[in-house]
Amino acid sequence: MPTIDRRSLLAGAAATTALAAGAARAQPDRVAARPDLSGKSILITGCSSGFGRAGAEHYARLGAKVFATMRNLPRPEGEELERLARDEGLDITVLELDVLDDDMVARAVSQAEGMAGGALGVLVNNAGIGISGPVEVQDMEATRLAFDTNVFGYYRLARAVLPAMRARGGGQIFAVSSQLGRVIAPYAGHYSANKFAVEAMFEQLAYELVPHNIDVTIVEPGGYPTKVWVNRNVYTAALRDRAAQVHKDGYPDVVARMGLEDGSGRTADVMDIPRAIAQIIAMPPGTRPLRRAVSGGSIPQEEINRVTAATQLAWLGGSQRVGPLVRAVHG
Repeated sequence: MPTIDRRSLLAGAAATTALAAGAARAQPDRVAARPDLSGKSILITGCSSGFGRAGAEHYARLGAKVFATMRNLPRPEGEELERLARDEGLDITVLELDVLDDDMVARAVSQAEGMAGGALGVLVNNAGIGISGPVEVQDMEATRLAFDTNVFGYYRLARAVLPAMRARGGGQIFAVSSQLGRVIAPYAGHYSANKFAVEAMFEQLAYELVPHNIDVTIVEPGGYPTKVWVNRNVYTAALRDRAAQVHKDGYPDVVARMGLEDGSGRTADVMDIPRAIAQIIAMPPGTRPLRRAVSGGSIPQEEINRVTAATQLAWLGGSQRVGPLVRAVHG
């Protein structure tokens, strides 16, 4: 069977329907057990721990040229990753990047593009924070920090890499979202609001980047035992201590637990996320999924993803102007 990609789906409505069905059937057979990422240049945010650190090692071991970024260099985590790269002969470059800083984002992307010899092949937007508690208790300091990191940080990186990707005529962008980008848990602060925004922003980007041969995939992890729990407790405890009492009074039991969450009981394999991303990178351009749910447990958002894809197709799939873009992504 010849390779079917979503670019060919732009040819017309009739061809779109037939080819999309073929692509959906063919995709599972194209995922290699051990993907070969040789020749891929990958920039990852948030590599001091968790999915970012695990991903940097994994992609490099599969042959990729990796730019692992983190804040506040020099720091032990960066030195440890550089030492591992030297010991194992991995192509990993550690770069300083704070996703809150426009100038630092531009500088890190420019450095990576220079070392890669042109446009980056892949961006993995991963850096993020959590601040839990009732929505009413979230003050503007916590609210701004959460949105600036989890939403605007992803946006800064996407805008920084896109001009070179478009000029080259291809590329790939990942947004690490969450189950809570599609379902909502009470008392999780603005985390769902952040991740819902990420889901919408990067789905829109997926449509708009079809003509430029740039794929977008939103990865939706469940709960994993990463350092996010430790960091979240620090941010949340600080919020609890400074929040106005008039807002805390409505939720005494919840406020008493803020900053004391324990994620140690989670046993899912953190490597699930890097493995899923590597497999998607290795798929032929134009066949990669818009969303990939990854979890060591339940995946409650699968039905939501199915319904929203069908809704988009029913609403805009027949449009002469944007229908081909929507059909291409959801094919």
